[in-house]
Amino acid sequence: MRALVQRVTDAAVRVDNEIVGETGPGLLILVCAMQGDSDTDGPALAAKIAKLRIFADDDGRMNRSLLDTGGSALIVSQFTLAADTSRGNRPGFSSASPPDEGRQSYTAFADAMAALGIPVARGRFGADMKVSLTNDGPVTIWLDTAQPR
Repeated sequence: MRALVQRVTDAAVRVDNEIVGETGPGLLILVCAMQGDSDTDGPALAAKIAKLRIFADDDGRMNRSLLDTGGSALIVSQFTLAADTSRGNRPGFSSASPPDEGRQSYTAFADAMAALGIPVARGRFGADMKVSLTNDGPVTIWLDTAQPR
């Protein structure tokens, strides 16, 4: 499972010009289920992200987590994180999970974040979404469960 995590002051996702999910200070998490993901990847990734110390402490150092700050998360599925450009200029996405498996993994990940006590808003799986955000910092972190943590 892959995730692109952005610290935000605000973020929203729209489908057909209607806001379907939004967050205030916290994280925008773009997530992609990958071929070969196990049932433990989503919850493990959620725990890792919830504990990432990427928020400022009283001294201005990145030393606090989403759990520490009481922030929220907007979680958006994004299969294009599986893009493979090694064979030319047109990305291939064959390493992404098939849609039914992807939906299950995305849901399990979002549910795991919520189970940690984090307020969670979601995009709409498989929809053509428009995402807006104000990246705070900017802070953007790439995580992949297939790589060492």
